[in-house]
Amino acid sequence: MAGALIAAPATSETLTVSSWGGVYQDAQRALYFTPFAEAFGVTVLEDEFGGGVGVLRAQVMSGTPTWNVVQVEAEELTLGCEEGLFVPIDYDLLDFGPEDFIPGAATECGVGTIVWSKVLTYDANRVDIAPESWADFWDTDTWPGTRGLRRGAQYNLEFALMADGVAPDAVYDVLRTPEGVDRAFAKLDELRDSVIWWQAGAQPLQMLAAGEVVMSTVYNGRVTASNRTGGTDFRVVWPGSIYAIDSWVIVEGTPNVDTAHAFINYTIAPERQAQMPEFIAYGTTVTAASDFVPEEFAADLPTTPGNIEQAIEFDTEFWVENIESLTERFDRWAAR
Repeated sequence: MAGALIAAPATSETLTVSSWGGVYQDAQRALYFTPFAEAFGVTVLEDEFGGGVGVLRAQVMSGTPTWNVVQVEAEELTLGCEEGLFVPIDYDLLDFGPEDFIPGAATECGVGTIVWSKVLTYDANRVDIAPESWADFWDTDTWPGTRGLRRGAQYNLEFALMADGVAPDAVYDVLRTPEGVDRAFAKLDELRDSVIWWQAGAQPLQMLAAGEVVMSTVYNGRVTASNRTGGTDFRVVWPGSIYAIDSWVIVEGTPNVDTAHAFINYTIAPERQAQMPEFIAYGTTVTAASDFVPEEFAADLPTTPGNIEQAIEFDTEFWVENIESLTERFDRWAAR
């Protein structure tokens, strides 16, 4: 069990953890990286991951990966596990087994760390009428100005269909048809001249704060963190949001697999994981952790009943099957 690992890492050992940067990684540093390093006598180095299986594949193919533990999104977890890019998780080295996690959070190659949503956000100080839907996001007459979207097909095709009137619970049924894909790209055509594409998770709120965009897609937790610590008045539009689970993975070729497991185990302690919503509003993955989340923070979480009922779950199966073809089409579309 994990308790036997507490004294295991040598003091000279280094663990490199790659996550998503910005205020979220600041929270991870405070809750996980620094205290774990102190408790284990390990040097924890950090890097930032911008997404994409290709980066992870290159790490493994190098034979000497510079990353040991990485936080990945659902489709990267599935694809990377299928390709053998990740070390299978040994749940005997963790204090919690698959039965102790919410559905989908404990898998062969990954341990869920947060539940997050991709949402519509806007600066309440810069709009006279509050947008309420993806149709409003596309309405450049009522809300003139530029929009922020993360570059890529994922999420944007779903948002485009909802903007075009598709009911949230029908989005993936429509997107599974050639006509649905055409419809989504046609809707993106309407907005293409009004978009600034972002990649790093910190960018959308930076653009909002600077007035570069009127509204943007964003990871929900960053909105709450900015409002709490930065004095901003960014608002989240929950209807039509898409939620997913991010997981810790151990990169194949990592020499210190036991230490990587020890780090993951440290982060999933319920009382510790329940502190994350105090920093940034992401839901917990260990079932017991929800009992420790202070009530005043629960309302901002994507897992809160009133929020999740208006959302749809990211369809990992769809994107694993279609990621290459739709990414190629998106790249051709964006390059036109």
